[in-house]
Amino acid sequence: MLVGPPGALAAETGRALAARLAVPLVDTDDEVAAAAGKPVAEIFVDDGEEAFRELERTAVDGALEAAGAVVVLGSGAVMDPLVEEALRGHAVAFLDVDVAHAARRLGFSRERPVGIGNPRAQWLRLMERRRPVYARLASTTVLTDDLSPEQVADRVAAALEPSGD
Repeated sequence: MLVGPPGALAAETGRALAARLAVPLVDTDDEVAAAAGKPVAEIFVDDGEEAFRELERTAVDGALEAAGAVVVLGSGAVMDPLVEEALRGHAVAFLDVDVAHAARRLGFSRERPVGIGNPRAQWLRLMERRRPVYARLASTTVLTDDLSPEQVADRVAAALEPSGD
């Protein structure tokens, strides 16, 4: 199970980790989009966040049943208490990232028109709410700053590998 904020490379790491382990990949955002027949962004606009979260909860439940798969959760999925409860007892890697690296990866480090708002401040507010939940659920935490998805996947695999003791 991979969790983390926007810009932490969760989807990219999921693909790399699934390939490394030769197992299926389940990305809950992809599952939600497939179930709705439209992209996640359109679900939010057309149907609202509540409808998206219901689809997401169903996708997480399905992903947890996918034995042996690498599962990537949408960044906000863990904020649902039912999802948080469902994740207890599962190996969860929190992919962390600082705001500067997230800004570069997400493209909000470049200039924006004044009316657009402050994406950095929005990201920091989001992380203020989500970081404690990510940390509480984490079996391991990997800081993704300055790492490629393949390097993050290597660290996640090493951290979650049974020790054989």
